[in-house]
Amino acid sequence: MTDAIETAQLQRRFTVHGTGESPGRGWPVEGVSFEDAALHYVEDVHPAPDPEGEVQLLVEDCESGERQCFRIDLLTGETAPCD
Repeated sequence: MTDAIETAQLQRRFTVHGTGESPGRGWPVEGVSFEDAALHYVEDVHPAPDPEGEVQLLVEDCESGERQCFRIDLLTGETAPCD
């Protein structure tokens, strides 16, 4: 039970949206990291992939305003920073 409490304390609030979408279309997500938030978004929203089977997402920390961009391969689940 201690692990669950510690994980809950590490959760941060993010907004996530596709790189081709307006920031106003951001989806609220909680996660322990930027990458975790991006993966939760994929699980919740099921965004349409590009022809290569990937999605590109912009993740913003609601508290700090820091942004990170990720490419996620929907077939393998692999993530990488955007180019």
